[in-house]
Amino acid sequence: MANVSLQHIQSPHDLRDVKRADLEQVATQLREYILQSVARTGGHLSSNLGTVELSVALHYVFNTPHDRIVWDVGHQSYPHKILTGRRDQMEHLRQYGGLSGFPKRSESEYDDFGTAHSSTSISAILGMAVASRNLGIDRQHIAVIGDGAMTAGMAFEALNNAGVTPGINMLVVLNDNDMSISPPVGALNRYFARLMSGQFYAKAKNMGKAVLQHMPPMLELARRFEGHAKGVLTPATLFEELGFNYVGPIDGHDLDSLLPTLENLRELGGLQFLHVVTRKGQGYKLAEADPVLYHGPGKFDPAVGIQKSTAPSPLTFTKVFGQWLCDQAAADEKLVGITPAMREGSGMVEFEKQFPTRYFDVGIAEQHAVTFAGGLACEGIKPVVAIYSTFLQRGYDQLIHDVALQDLDVTFALDRAGLVGADGATHAGNYDIAFLRCIPNMVISTPSDENETRLLLNTCYQHPGPSSVRYPRGTGCGAEVTAGLETVELGKARLQRQGKKIAILAFGTLLHNALPVADSLDLTVVDMRFVKPLDTDMIDQLVQTHEALVCIEDGCIMGGAGSAVLEYLSQRGHDIPTLLLGYPDRFIDHGEQKQLNKEVGLDADGIEQSIRNRFARLLAID
Repeated sequence: MANVSLQHIQSPHDLRDVKRADLEQVATQLREYILQSVARTGGHLSSNLGTVELSVALHYVFNTPHDRIVWDVGHQSYPHKILTGRRDQMEHLRQYGGLSGFPKRSESEYDDFGTAHSSTSISAILGMAVASRNLGIDRQHIAVIGDGAMTAGMAFEALNNAGVTPGINMLVVLNDNDMSISPPVGALNRYFARLMSGQFYAKAKNMGKAVLQHMPPMLELARRFEGHAKGVLTPATLFEELGFNYVGPIDGHDLDSLLPTLENLRELGGLQFLHVVTRKGQGYKLAEADPVLYHGPGKFDPAVGIQKSTAPSPLTFTKVFGQWLCDQAAADEKLVGITPAMREGSGMVEFEKQFPTRYFDVGIAEQHAVTFAGGLACEGIKPVVAIYSTFLQRGYDQLIHDVALQDLDVTFALDRAGLVGADGATHAGNYDIAFLRCIPNMVISTPSDENETRLLLNTCYQHPGPSSVRYPRGTGCGAEVTAGLETVELGKARLQRQGKKIAILAFGTLLHNALPVADSLDLTVVDMRFVKPLDTDMIDQLVQTHEALVCIEDGCIMGGAGSAVLEYLSQRGHDIPTLLLGYPDRFIDHGEQKQLNKEVGLDADGIEQSIRNRFARLLAID
């Protein structure tokens, strides 16, 4: 197939028709396509430039979609998407109605498992391998897991389980792209990797075991020699002890190394572990030099790269938190900051610089992060756990058992509350109000703007027990932020606008979508500030002076803040019509936040229409 063109590859079947000598040309075109495409749409760049050759090799060697591949984490799967028939859809990547930025089962038969949360691939592929064994289906099962994802305990739980699961074919590919790690990937190591993955080595190893099992001392000596030989060149010991045949590390950008090694491992079957070393941003010098900057860029010109503006950037909620954390740490030497591998995303870069001994990045290990904070709190330290709302879900047992049950003083700063935009349903923080408010001892605050975020961070930090402050991604209404560490009264709301007949109880930043509606209809608006404890005095007052209530929140309706209000009204025997506005009982796909709020009726027009529909008679009465 001379003059190979990426346009001719509509599926892995087409890729497998390409001559091996032409695969480098495919990889070159694929890398350039990803660069140009992401530059137009925004998205994850560095990680995907690093998995080009690996994606080509896997789909070339294995019979996908019959053979299963799970990508972990999913933001490294763009080459996979392009090779599996979605090249022309990349222009709508992460946009409303377009391709997801992660593998998605409903999107393609080649997306075997959704992996927008990391460290799930080995568990999922093990389940698939066992299913194939039980159903009598002969297929291969491959988990591609990033080195960061290997920091999570779940990955090792799966490896441990796989090691005692008989009769399965399972290959774990560790994509090691941490540039601080420099394992040997030269010619000698390539030869050694091929040797260990080949049939001769496997047969010789098994024959040797058969002969030497009758001579235990010699068998033990052979095992030690093999382990020493591997250990000299590779970090094999851990994975071998878990029951895997370890191969590597090999250069993940060298198709002449990848292809024969994968072919050998395919023929071997059983439990195999391949360690490949890749480079984030491979092939694009600017991304190679600064893979963090190019991890998830917006639109940019590839010819000149990302231009850092000299103009002041908008004040995001994340920046408000980052500045508060530094200020509070300067005032209280007991404060420590904890993040599960989200330093930049959670706004902790400056905190790490100023207070390096009080900064803890625990890796992608949310469960550990929460219990680690609990242990610190037991000894009088005041931990602040900076974590995305969607990732706190992964530490829920620890939150209940290790923090709240013991009433420990841990403050949770929940970034990305509500809809997050392009990352979609997997990253949306739609459920934290519902899953937090049922936990005893937990304080839940919902700031409505930037200054309220700082005030409620102050307040929750000073509360001697578990507390949370939830705030959305991006910018707010532009409120000026005071520099002090003042607090507000715990559980007390504030009246924003006095109107008549109907009172809006707003939880969080949707307050600013409700205010123009209130002006139009002459309604009362209250910034509730707290979901737990509720300002029940305010609710009692509103019930006495109004004929209906409307609760608005940027979270799920089921079990949310509005539900908390209804529960209180029921307990007190208050009989007042109440409308709950929030996210419906379904997963909301990716798109711009404003667009998604409009879709679910939480923009100003949607809120007004819902109120008019529900209370038409009441609004018609003078």
